[in-house]
Amino acid sequence: MIQETLRLCILRAGIVTFLVFPAGWAGAQMPDKLPPAPDYRGEIRRTPDGRLMVISEEAKLLRAADLPATMSVGPGEKITTLTEAARLAKDGEVIEIRPGDYRGQPAVWTQTNLLIRGVGQRPVMLAEGQSAEGKAIWVVRGGTVTIENIEFRGARVASLNGAGIRFEKGSLTVRSCAFFDNEMGILTANFPELSLEVIDSEFGDAPRHKGDLHHLLYVGAIGKFLLRGSRFHNGYLGHLVKSRARENHILYNMLVDGAGGRASYELEFPNGGIAYVIGNAVGQSAGTDNPTLVSYGAEGPRWPDNALYMAHNTLINDAPAGNFVNVRIDKIASDVEVWLLNNLLVGNGDLFKPAQGRFDGNRLVARGELIESGGIPLRLTNLSPLRGAIRPPGQARGVELLPSAEFHFPVGSRPMRPGSALAPGAFQ
Repeated sequence: MIQETLRLCILRAGIVTFLVFPAGWAGAQMPDKLPPAPDYRGEIRRTPDGRLMVISEEAKLLRAADLPATMSVGPGEKITTLTEAARLAKDGEVIEIRPGDYRGQPAVWTQTNLLIRGVGQRPVMLAEGQSAEGKAIWVVRGGTVTIENIEFRGARVASLNGAGIRFEKGSLTVRSCAFFDNEMGILTANFPELSLEVIDSEFGDAPRHKGDLHHLLYVGAIGKFLLRGSRFHNGYLGHLVKSRARENHILYNMLVDGAGGRASYELEFPNGGIAYVIGNAVGQSAGTDNPTLVSYGAEGPRWPDNALYMAHNTLINDAPAGNFVNVRIDKIASDVEVWLLNNLLVGNGDLFKPAQGRFDGNRLVARGELIESGGIPLRLTNLSPLRGAIRPPGQARGVELLPSAEFHFPVGSRPMRPGSALAPGAFQ
């Protein structure tokens, strides 16, 4: 009987990690190609009684939430400003920020294994003309850093790209945060060893400066970028999300500009890379200056391996015409692999049909055929003839393309298990 999987056990620093790879992976990869994503089950650790136990990602998050604070910042505390907290923090600190408005307190974080979290009502970092190193409200240049439940507002710098957070080194996770009225919400450096995760966060209200491009989230040429359960709205001339990362996972987000928004692209991968775009709602307003919702490869390739996999997204065009997806084969390559599967198209526009890849299950509907949430047409009615009209999308490079969650208002995602009557789009 043919072996279905190859199991690899790695022992490193006392931690055993199990990875599961699809059959035939070993020896079958082309040079400079990304291997299939392993089926990561979590860290395997030995309990005091000698048993092995899997520590899942969810369990690690819960454990991090229970870690006691080692530094408290805010009114009434020994340390009252974020500038001072960043200067005094040590590796491994858990820093809690009390509710309130923190005005003109830029910070540079250079530590590793750092957890910075707001407690109670979300504390607000107000730039008020101040910046760290002329770059951002906060500059993160450490090792592994997690930032939770904090709001960033009003970043302005001389170069016109003042960020709520400028991320320059290490691995950064941003969870349940908010970014409003910044020249850039988050802006990263261009180093392939960097990784960024943005989860359950909100970005909006780009400054209205004519001639300036202010992106709500701008990811540079880093190694990996994950965006999940987050909401973007009210852009202006710049993009909602722009990523030059080598590997991108865009999952269960609400990238809908809104009636007052004037964003350019809603989602752009200017240098290609590997992009998995699954279960998102992406929508441009009637007042957009750019007719394309999702753009791929407009500035040519940066990475040796490039592919776009889009499945079960709801793409909404409120403009009179446009492009739901535009792959610039004149820039990136005429034979780039593109999969467009089971996407639901609302409004008028063209959908790129690839020369190489898969193109199936994409359906066009009128706005009136959908149930609205928050004024946005998202979900097919229960009696829609499109329910049960498509097939499961399968996997791409070991990544499952069928959504296992959906965006949940006002921000975040919730688990979802599609039924047998599978429908196109992000909401089942």
